[in-house]
Amino acid sequence: MDVWDWDKAFGALPPILEGLLVTLQVTVLGSLVAYVLGLILAVVRRSRIPVLDQILWALIELIRSTPLLIQIFVLFYVLQPALGLQLSPFLTGVIALGVHYACYTSEVYRAGIDAIPPGQWEAATALSLPKSRVWTGVILPQAVPRVVPALGNYTISMFKEVPLLLAIGVAEIVARAEEQGTADYRYVEVYTMAGLAFLLLSFPAAILVRRLERRVAQK
Repeated sequence: MDVWDWDKAFGALPPILEGLLVTLQVTVLGSLVAYVLGLILAVVRRSRIPVLDQILWALIELIRSTPLLIQIFVLFYVLQPALGLQLSPFLTGVIALGVHYACYTSEVYRAGIDAIPPGQWEAATALSLPKSRVWTGVILPQAVPRVVPALGNYTISMFKEVPLLLAIGVAEIVARAEEQGTADYRYVEVYTMAGLAFLLLSFPAAILVRRLERRVAQK
């Protein structure tokens, strides 16, 4: 048997590209959930409501301290039946990835907020600005741009962890590759093509994030 079969490799491209599209969809939607929920968690915790802050801290640490794969299993096979829900594997994956990474992005946002000079808060207080105006007009416009590179890194990381959703039946890129390999038990070609697809998207994205980091550092 040949070590490498080009026909097998190129023949697997169409289904792998279909899986790549699903992977990108999950990444984009999961990132939106992580960005929005992470920001909400950061703002609520910054409000320093004692009981709520402790609850959110415990929840964030619980999620950060357990494997993402376990969280996907629990959400799909335990919580959904317990709550009487029947979400699709795709939607379950988006929620699981979004919530998981929200616990990390919330800390990134919080660092950006804490980096705002105290004088900005004091000036807003002196002007008697409503809290909503302080956040939307003073704090967040300064804090969010500072953390965009870090958010980009988490998006790249999420993209590479979407294959974990194979465990609940999401037809992402690795699932499609496995289907092609199972047909004749040739996995080297299909997994290599899947890996190249990840590389061709992740590497340019990483370079873009580095450039963003440099621009933020220069400001």
